[in-house]
Amino acid sequence: MRPFFESVFNFEKDSSNMAIIALKGAEELGKKVDYYLVNWYNSEAKANGKKSIKKTFLVGNNCPRFTTGDGKALINDSIRGKDLFIICDVGNYSIEYNMFGTPNRMSPDDHYADLKRIISACAGKANKITVVMPLLYGGRQHRRTARESLDCSQMLHELEYMGVNDVVTFDAHDPRVQNAVPTMGFDNFMPTYQILKAMLRTFPEINMKKENFMIVSPDEGAMSRNIYYASVLGTDLGMFYKRRDYANVVNGRNPIVAHEYIGNDVRGKDIFVADDIIATGDSMLKLCTELKAAGCGKIFLSATYALFTEGLEKFQKAYEQGLFNAVLSTNLTYATEEVLKKDWFIQADMSKFVAYIIAAIDQNKSVGQLLDPHDKIHELIEKFNASKPQQLAMDISEE
Repeated sequence: MRPFFESVFNFEKDSSNMAIIALKGAEELGKKVDYYLVNWYNSEAKANGKKSIKKTFLVGNNCPRFTTGDGKALINDSIRGKDLFIICDVGNYSIEYNMFGTPNRMSPDDHYADLKRIISACAGKANKITVVMPLLYGGRQHRRTARESLDCSQMLHELEYMGVNDVVTFDAHDPRVQNAVPTMGFDNFMPTYQILKAMLRTFPEINMKKENFMIVSPDEGAMSRNIYYASVLGTDLGMFYKRRDYANVVNGRNPIVAHEYIGNDVRGKDIFVADDIIATGDSMLKLCTELKAAGCGKIFLSATYALFTEGLEKFQKAYEQGLFNAVLSTNLTYATEEVLKKDWFIQADMSKFVAYIIAAIDQNKSVGQLLDPHDKIHELIEKFNASKPQQLAMDISEE
């Protein structure tokens, strides 16, 4: 256990009443998180001379479907008096159920409905409920610009009404949506440290000095996360402005007419681009074309959720053309085996970080260090600058 987070693991409060429910589609992440929590709990118990050994914090559950498509939730063990953490991946489209003999893939709406069913099955018996929803349901429909729904705000109101105490999410499209529920806990974490660690471990030859490295925001909406990267790394920042056709709507959005670059010269510099979501990826690939035409070096694309909603073919073609060097993402939502096998795709494992968060919340500890890993990133960069390339992967593998 590292000194930076050691206060989290001082189990002053008995964590034996903690329980985790990983909903369908989030089982893999739930098992990884449980692995860390069990080891930490048992290590702490052993150090304090306790004989109680925890095998798992996971509680069995199921959300079966009737042949009509209706569903229900079943919890297989008692959660009375438990501090319950429910992990839900609304982006996992690989889960299927049968309706009238026809296979249907679960949509974000289906996953959210199952979450509400599980909360309903608790029947108010849990001591407190924290929903861990990395990809925030309705997060892209967070504000009203016409006569339209406010899906994310409505979801938060429903969870608050159902007795949820806290919502934990990652890289919310617009974290200001938490203003819809000012009396409910809402924590928005960023994968900044884990993304940088994955990049440096894979590309230890990167020169991150200001004259060789630069951050570029893909649009004005992603500026805040790219400003953070630029600030913590001490590099220059550029931005692409998306000029849109607001007179037309195509596939639910206003089409982009042109990308205009604003910032310092990128010639000869390696570029890092951060966004919350890669959906179709068209904007990212156009950005790569523009940057390469301007004479930049390597390009590293980063997105907390790399969804590739139109497949991988155009990304594979762009990679073969040398338009980018890697796409860095997380395991906070479902990724296909196809994308995991791609040479250009790098996945940062967030399970240990999620376990840190759950442990801190369960112990009523501050999550301030976790919300802003500024010192942790500086420690990583110092180690990177001091290490030989072949030693770096070994040095940071267990952080």
